[in-house]
Amino acid sequence: MGITYKQTGVDIEAGEQTVEKIKSLVKSTYNEKVLSELGLFGGFFDAKFTNYEHPVLVSSTDGVGTKLKIAFMMNKHDTIGQCLVNHCVNDILTAGARPLFFLDYFATGKLDVDIAYDVISGLVKACKENECALIGGETAEMPSFYSDGEYDISGTIVGVVEKSKIINGLGISNGDILIGLASNGLHTNGYSLARTVLLAHYKIDQYLEALGCTLGEELLKIHKSYYNTVFPIIEKGLIKGISHITGGGIIGNTKRIIPKNLTLKVNWNSWIVPEIFKIIQKLGDVPDEEMRNVFNLGIGLILVVSENSANEVISYLEGKEKYYIIGEVV
Repeated sequence: MGITYKQTGVDIEAGEQTVEKIKSLVKSTYNEKVLSELGLFGGFFDAKFTNYEHPVLVSSTDGVGTKLKIAFMMNKHDTIGQCLVNHCVNDILTAGARPLFFLDYFATGKLDVDIAYDVISGLVKACKENECALIGGETAEMPSFYSDGEYDISGTIVGVVEKSKIINGLGISNGDILIGLASNGLHTNGYSLARTVLLAHYKIDQYLEALGCTLGEELLKIHKSYYNTVFPIIEKGLIKGISHITGGGIIGNTKRIIPKNLTLKVNWNSWIVPEIFKIIQKLGDVPDEEMRNVFNLGIGLILVVSENSANEVISYLEGKEKYYIIGEVV
């Protein structure tokens, strides 16, 4: 008998088992706009937007970087999917878009049905929390391409915004206020530097008094979604610009939405930097400038608002989201 596909490391049956196991889970994210069943070659989504005069689709694709290495070390896989969805939701939120549907790509060397289920359960949880349907994806088994027990994951989100209400920063002007919303730790950026520094001094399951949890628990904290808090303010037309603080830090990301004739004046002492960043900087002797370029330093999203709107936005945020006035546009 000749060689089989399974003997080369690809188990088609395991792939089919995974699809069957996640079917009901994924279907729980569906709404009346989803017109297809899981397993078809494409996902169908009704693009009739009766509440929009001129709907514009907004899309984004991303991954979670080497945060995956922490998930492998902790053997905990149900939060990674949440990080991925939330990251993508925040990206299109910066344009004022409401999420519609999500597609994922999961690749591994040898498919473990239980691990795949845990990852996808995280995707499903976040999709539900962000009012987003998970309408399709791809599970790829590629022997010898990934180390044993490892996988990669990425995702694509599509949302919608009224053309006349797109947030693009063009109206930002001198004197506008920067309101920073607190992050939940590293989110999904800077992990290559963080791992290099931290794992040279601590074990992944070591409890750190300053963090109030183990190192692994801290590093797996879920990338926060700001959709449910921020979208109601967007609908009121109170926000001129939004920046999602990912790789590149506060300045690198926020300057992307600032008109060329203006700049940012950030008060770096205006918020409480979480302990994890202080530990990384001290142990690695990392310069301030490098920390600011790599990490969010405790600010996950920045809202740019006029002085006239600032009080109303702040009043709305009270009790809903931890926020700081971190600077202004000049």
